[in-house]
Amino acid sequence: MNSSRACLKNLSLLVLCVLGLLTAPVLAQPNILLIYADDMGYGDLGANNPESKIPTPHLDRLAAEGLRLTDAHSSSGICTPSRFAMLTGQYHWRRFHNISGSFGGSVFEPDDLTLPKTLQAQGYQTVAIGKWHLGWGWDALRRDGAPRPTKQRPAQPEHYHWDRPIPDGPLAHGFDSYFGDGTINFPPYGWIEDDRMVEPPTVMMDTATFRPIPEGRWEFRDGPMVEGWDPYAVLPTITDRAVAWLNDHGADGLFFMYFAMPSPHAPIIPNEAYRGKSGAGAYGDFVVESDAMVGRLLQALDDNGLADDTIVIFTSDNGPEVYAFERWRDHGHWSSGPLRGVKRDLWEGGHRVPFVVRWPGVVEPGRVSDETVSQVDLVATFAALLGVELTRDEAIDSHDLLPLLRGEPSGSSAPRATVQNTRPNAYALRQGEWLFINGPQGEHSKRPDWFRESWGDPQRAPTPAMLFNLADDPAQRENLFVEYPERAAEMRALLDRYLGGQGSAPHATAGD
Repeated sequence: MNSSRACLKNLSLLVLCVLGLLTAPVLAQPNILLIYADDMGYGDLGANNPESKIPTPHLDRLAAEGLRLTDAHSSSGICTPSRFAMLTGQYHWRRFHNISGSFGGSVFEPDDLTLPKTLQAQGYQTVAIGKWHLGWGWDALRRDGAPRPTKQRPAQPEHYHWDRPIPDGPLAHGFDSYFGDGTINFPPYGWIEDDRMVEPPTVMMDTATFRPIPEGRWEFRDGPMVEGWDPYAVLPTITDRAVAWLNDHGADGLFFMYFAMPSPHAPIIPNEAYRGKSGAGAYGDFVVESDAMVGRLLQALDDNGLADDTIVIFTSDNGPEVYAFERWRDHGHWSSGPLRGVKRDLWEGGHRVPFVVRWPGVVEPGRVSDETVSQVDLVATFAALLGVELTRDEAIDSHDLLPLLRGEPSGSSAPRATVQNTRPNAYALRQGEWLFINGPQGEHSKRPDWFRESWGDPQRAPTPAMLFNLADDPAQRENLFVEYPERAAEMRALLDRYLGGQGSAPHATAGD
């Protein structure tokens, strides 16, 4: 069936050529596998960091067979906002800043354009597997009289009708199917298939029932749990499900699989087979296990004859968690590689992430690009590939990366500008080699004093904003705000236009 589909694609292109309807090269529609890691730092990927103490052979293979983007960014330095931005093509800060809390509602509006909706409308099978963390509709399951859960008064198993469908999850926003645990460290703790709990939670979460954790804390929120729930089983189980889906349905037609790993996010829980496999402690071992799961997906594509017809994208939602400080001290591994900062920070290490694209026959193997890109660009890229015209109000920050993927000139003389943000009123604007921060500090995650002394601070005295030349100073050690006031003023003005509502994508400003 896979070969038949390829023949039909080629025949369609031939007919269009004969009719003279093609004015530019047309690319056959590919399958899409989007693999999204959780809290994986830029420097954890071996292909990005020669000094990494974590072996990542499968991800390195992916990079060798595709394009490695060295200046790619998530929208935020935390989880939910980055995922929302990637799936909608608009920066998260246009709507919210924080993560979706336990039993929180969906961050999407019903009429939001999303990447899976766009692909679904073009005939793709759309499947989400793994972490969601974009909100659901749990209130529809809450029993009459049951209180709304809070941190001080967590939900109880008896508060919900667990047999009812959960509205406003993945199926409400473009996915045909879903399997996962929602969010590994948020209740309810159990499997969700499509829009229902597979099994009702009957007890409250108790970390004492779990196997010991080798590094860090459990970081589990209180709430209902399926009895016998094993967090160690989450990563291998969702991988089993993704491989099974590819085996059973991968050749049935075009597909988009969004595979969102819970790793190497805390809780740091590598399974026994991966313990001691890195030189960076249990976290490094968890990255090794994550890499192995990627290898299983790549093997499933190979086994089913799907590899040549599938774009594989690997990236992460933000930089590494604060455990990275101790990891550097104890193991000599800095998860952000050459970059300053960790998760939550406006520093580069908070939002510059691994980003690899393999597309056989289109992307030249082994190519490396230092062009600045953002995860919000995926929507416009796939819309362009499929001939879907975005309106000025859709995916307003998303740029078409097809020319970059094909190795063609971008056609624009002006450097692309991207915006990063984690907390309200604190923003970074990147344009070419310059980075502007609209405040006196890029730190959100507190550094230990010993780390502060060893890394140094990027200024002799506080300034109202900060400016860096990342071509010369990727570690952000030299604040140039005083030396280049005009550059800083220009970038502040552009940032203010975006914050004022102007879209940053070409199609959003066409005709202005």
